[in-house]
Amino acid sequence: QGGAGTRVQSFVEKDFRFRLFIDPLGSSKFAEVPGDPLLAIVPGPAQRVQLIVPRLVSAGEAFDVLLRVDDAWGNTCRNLPLEGVLTLVDPEGGERRQPFTLASEGWATARLEALELGAVGEWRLSANVAAPFVDGAQAFVTVDPAGTALRPLYADLHVHSDDTVGTNDTLYNLSYGRDVAGLDVLGYTANDFNITEQRWDQAVKLIHELNEPGRFVCYPGTEWCGNSCAGGDRNVVFLHDRKPEFPFDNQGRLVRSFEWNEFTAGTIKPGAWPVDELYAAYAKDPEGHLMMPHVGGRRCNLDWHHPELERLIEVGSAWGQFHWVYAEALQRGYRVGAAANSDEHQGRCGGGVPATAVFGSRGGLTGVVAEAFDRASVGKALRARRTFATTGERSFASLRQGKHFMGEVFTADSNASLDYRLLGEAGWEQVDLFDGDQLIWSRNLHQELGFCAQRIRLRLGGARIKDRYRGAYWTGEIRITGAVINGFRALGLDHPEQTVWRKDATVLAFRTDTNGDTDSIEIDLSQLAGATLQIHSRIDNYVKVGDPSEPQPYVHAPTVVMELSGDELLAQSQVVEQLPGAELKLSLERMTAAPLPRELQGRIELARLGLDPGREHPLFICARQRDQSRVWTSALFLTL
Repeated sequence: QGGAGTRVQSFVEKDFRFRLFIDPLGSSKFAEVPGDPLLAIVPGPAQRVQLIVPRLVSAGEAFDVLLRVDDAWGNTCRNLPLEGVLTLVDPEGGERRQPFTLASEGWATARLEALELGAVGEWRLSANVAAPFVDGAQAFVTVDPAGTALRPLYADLHVHSDDTVGTNDTLYNLSYGRDVAGLDVLGYTANDFNITEQRWDQAVKLIHELNEPGRFVCYPGTEWCGNSCAGGDRNVVFLHDRKPEFPFDNQGRLVRSFEWNEFTAGTIKPGAWPVDELYAAYAKDPEGHLMMPHVGGRRCNLDWHHPELERLIEVGSAWGQFHWVYAEALQRGYRVGAAANSDEHQGRCGGGVPATAVFGSRGGLTGVVAEAFDRASVGKALRARRTFATTGERSFASLRQGKHFMGEVFTADSNASLDYRLLGEAGWEQVDLFDGDQLIWSRNLHQELGFCAQRIRLRLGGARIKDRYRGAYWTGEIRITGAVINGFRALGLDHPEQTVWRKDATVLAFRTDTNGDTDSIEIDLSQLAGATLQIHSRIDNYVKVGDPSEPQPYVHAPTVVMELSGDELLAQSQVVEQLPGAELKLSLERMTAAPLPRELQGRIELARLGLDPGREHPLFICARQRDQSRVWTSALFLTL
C-alpha cells in the first residue's frame, strides 16, 4: 500500500529529486537505484504585488523601483505579463502615475529605472495590477535634503545555493537577489564542509562576473560549520578582489572545518578546528575579510572572538531573531555591529518568507551606510560597523552622538546627547536604548499618544531554546466576557498556516509559531471596563521525527494561563508573563487608537542615563513597529 506520502514543500525548486535506495542482498547495505525522478515545484496563483524601493534617498538622487507578483507562500510568479500602474503621491498630495508591465517570460517582475523624486519629504507609492484577487502594495520613500551622497544600501550577506545545502543553482540565487529581491549587496555563502573545490571556483567566477559597481555588489564567502563546542558558525566574507583563500590558505593549510558531501568516502577528519585555526588563516589580512558569528544550526559560541576579523554579528535570519546574542556580545566587551541576513536555504534571499519547518522567520537585511556603491566602499563600511539590521523590511535606523556615527569608538562629554532617527512603514510603537544587555531608556508610543479604552492586544514571542529546532508552537484561545468583540486582526504572522479565527461570540482561537520573533493579535472591544479576559495556550516542540499533528509539549512551559479583569488592565496598561526559554513571553497590552508615526526622531541626554564614567558603554537602539518588525542600530562605543 505504501506510506501516507509526504507534504510538498512551499518553496519553488527546479529539480526536486527523489532518490530510492534498496537493500539488494538483505544485508543492510543499501544501494542507490539509478535514474532519480525529478519534479518541478512551481509557484501558485498570484496573490499580492510586492513593491521594493529604498526608504531614504537624498534630494536629486535617482533610484530603481522593483515590482513583482508573489503567490500566497511568497514565491514569485512566472510568465505572467500583467499590466499595472504605479501611483506616486508627493508630500503636498500631488499625484502622478506610471504604467508598467510584468515580464512575459521568467519571473513576473518589472524594474522602473532611474526614478527621481523632486519634492523633499515623504512620498507614498502604491502599485496595483489589472487582475482580480491580487492585492496591491504600498511603500514610502523619504527625500532628505540633508541626506548622505549615497542612499543606505540593503545587503543580504548570507545566501546559499545548491552548491551546498541551498535550493536551486548559484546563478538562480544570485539573479533572484538582484532581479527579484532588489538587493544592492549580496554575499554568497558556501557551507565550507560541503562544497567541492570545482564548484567553489565556478561560483567565485560567476560572482565576479555579476558584480557591477553602482548596481549590484556581490561577494564570495563561506560558512565555517564547526560545532558550538569548537566555536560555532562563523561566516567569512571575502571583501577583496583577489582569489579567496579557500579551501586552502596561501600556506597550503586546509581552512575547511571538515569535508563531507555526497562524494565523500572514508573517515571524516577535522580541518581548521576549532575556530582559532580559522582566525589564523585570515588574521594576516583583516581589512580584506569580514567574519560574522551567527545563530543557526550550530549556535556561535561567544567564548571565541577575534576583534579585527569579527566586526558584525548576525542578530536575525530565517532561523529567527536573536537580540540576546547581540546584547551578550556587547556585554562581553566585543566591538561588533548589527547585521541581519537571510541564511537562505529555500531560494528566496533578501528578506524572503519562511516555510513551515526550521527556517521559521523572515530573513533579515543589513542596512549599509557607505560612501560609494562598490566593493571597496561597501566593505569598508561593513568593517567600520556603519550598519543597521532589519527583519527583512527596507526600514532605516541611525544613532549618532554629534559628529560620531554608530559603529565608532570615542570619548564623549557627559552633557552631550544622542540623536536617533527611524523610518518605517507600519508605524513605530517602541524604542529601546540598551547599554550592552541592559535596557536603560524606553519610549512607548502607545502611551505617549494615549491609550484607547477599547483596544487591546495579545503578543506572543521568543523561542524555546537558543539552538536548532528552537521554535515555540503556540495554540490557544482568548476568551472575553463582559464586552463585545467588535473586531480583531493578527500582525507579524509569517505564512498562511499561522492564523487567528473567531470560534464563537466570546472566543478567538490562534495557531502560530515564533522563533525569537513576535506575533500579535489586536482586538477591538465595546469596552474594557467590566470585562474579563482569559488566555489559555499550550506551547509545543518542533516535530523532527513523528506525527506533526501530535506534537510533544514544551516541557518547561507546556501550558500558559493568564486571567485578569479589564479594570486591572486599564490600571496596569500591560501584563507580561515571562516564560522559561530564549526571550519567551506572552503579554496582554493596551493600545492607542491614534496613528503611529512612520518617521520618528529623538534626542536622549546622556546625563539622564546614569552611565558610569571611565568605562566604555556600547549603546544601541532596538525599535519595533506595529507589525512587530524590528530594527537594531550598530552601537556607539562611548566612554564618558
